[in-house]
Amino acid sequence: MSDKKLKQRNEIPKEYKWNIEAMYPNEEDWEKDVADSIKMASDFSNFKGKITESSDTLLEALKKRDSIWQKLEHAYVYSAMRKDEDNRQDKYQAMNDKCSSAIAKVSASMSFFTPELLEASEETILGYINENQELKQYEFLLKSALKEKEHILSEAEENILAQMSEVTGATNDVFKMLNNADLTFGTIIDEDGDEVELTHGNYITFMESQDRGVREAAFTNMYEAYKKLNNTIAVNYNYNTKTDVVGARIRKYDSSLNAALDGNDIPTAVYHNLIKEVREYLPVVHKYIELRKRVLGVDELHMYDVYVPLVNLPKKNISFEEAIEIMAEGLAPLGEEYIAQVKKGISEGWIDVFENAGKTSGAYSFGSYDSMPYILLNYTNTLKDVFTIVHEMGHSMHSYYTRKNQPYTYGDHSIFTAEVASTVNESLLIKHLLKTEPDPEMRKYLLNYYIEEFRTTLFRQTMFAEFELMAHEEIEKGGVLTAQWLNSTYEQLNSDYFGPAMAKDPYIQYEWSRIPHFYRGFYVYQYATGYSAATAISNKILTEGKDARDNYIKFLESGSSDYPVELLKIAGVDMASKEPVKMAMETFKGLVDELEKLM
Repeated sequence: MSDKKLKQRNEIPKEYKWNIEAMYPNEEDWEKDVADSIKMASDFSNFKGKITESSDTLLEALKKRDSIWQKLEHAYVYSAMRKDEDNRQDKYQAMNDKCSSAIAKVSASMSFFTPELLEASEETILGYINENQELKQYEFLLKSALKEKEHILSEAEENILAQMSEVTGATNDVFKMLNNADLTFGTIIDEDGDEVELTHGNYITFMESQDRGVREAAFTNMYEAYKKLNNTIAVNYNYNTKTDVVGARIRKYDSSLNAALDGNDIPTAVYHNLIKEVREYLPVVHKYIELRKRVLGVDELHMYDVYVPLVNLPKKNISFEEAIEIMAEGLAPLGEEYIAQVKKGISEGWIDVFENAGKTSGAYSFGSYDSMPYILLNYTNTLKDVFTIVHEMGHSMHSYYTRKNQPYTYGDHSIFTAEVASTVNESLLIKHLLKTEPDPEMRKYLLNYYIEEFRTTLFRQTMFAEFELMAHEEIEKGGVLTAQWLNSTYEQLNSDYFGPAMAKDPYIQYEWSRIPHFYRGFYVYQYATGYSAATAISNKILTEGKDARDNYIKFLESGSSDYPVELLKIAGVDMASKEPVKMAMETFKGLVDELEKLM
């Protein structure tokens, strides 16, 4: 991007910018909201010692708590998105920093709430809910808190743990500094013969290069850097995992897996079923890897040959307006109301479309409970960008339906459910394109694209999830995660998942050391479960029609008003069973079989 003349923010036409001014037409109101939030949180201390005095007091405290966070969230979202428009603007950097400080102050002022709430008996809280009709809104929240009661320690112990959190999070900070500041990957010669610095940002681009020498150089440089820090990163990850295990023991959980899943009431069977079902279908992955080896025409298939497309994408420049029409056609099974709202949202300024100097890279859906569900893009007229719009619109429509139907209390989503809405949209689009594409080469490209989505999301994230489980279990039985243990365990897993057609690449044993998600224990599996659920839901919508669609919209409307597994049942998917993962695996199998016939 260094040689590309980027437009300045003020050079982007208004119709391609989000209408963020709608949040705060006057920024003096932003200043007031931040100050009011801090003042309200300080006044909240008047509830100390009285939270569960009566049902009316409990209700008032819950309402005040929500109103404080609702106001501060709105201010934070505005400052963060303003900063993302152009990160060079000191004004919005300062506003965002001010909001972050306010969040810390507010959190500290209200930290007594949960411990004090849980000092009351379950009988008292449930009695208040039955006595006071207005408390019904908070019933799920209160019962969820009570469920965690056996894992909450005394006030003094909780205070110690809270203070220790500044230390226990150090392993993540250490990894971030190593990964983002200290590690360098040297330079490689790109397809044009130019010497280019290898970075995290351009690594995948090089791995997709049609020049095998470029791919090999990027792969080698990347892992040579991690190899040099192998022992350091291993010690760091050992203590990170040990922190999870010790924390689970302190809070009286059976295991670190149970501790990670319990908050969302997700049975550990969901995690184990995912790994078991995916492993049963590994022969299909192996078949695809063998096909990849044959199509690429190489004597040995290496790990640096995994990302290069098997079919070149026919050149096509897709304008933003065309992308919106493609999206509307692909998402038509979700109904006229859904499509009408998508188009209305775009016309009202939900989306910030094009890149400008200083703008945050990538894409996201964001917003407060009281704002539009905004979307940040960096649109470059490619098919991949169309899928990005569809993905982020899934998140935004999830937010739209939730905020329209839920109070602030349940106006968010867990990661377990959030990725479902975005992936349902992608799944519907790819199926629409496959159904309507007349060009055989384009069809092969789309099949390969869809297969790679499965491989990189469902299979790869499950492999990561299995590695995490093995690492935590090793610590739980008294072991130590040495560099040798981590390297050999990961290398064997990689061999299991890719199969005999993949040559042995010594460097792949270091891949575990560059995965930042491993520092958030038992997180990545949710990408795989979300993908499985979304595949099952999109299949239902396409085969069962209106009833399945209506149930899916009800799921989008539900926010966080119940536990994730229960919410997905509204859409007709039971993630506690093996069926959703099995259905996704069968879809993958059909795609591989079709691509093999066409190639």
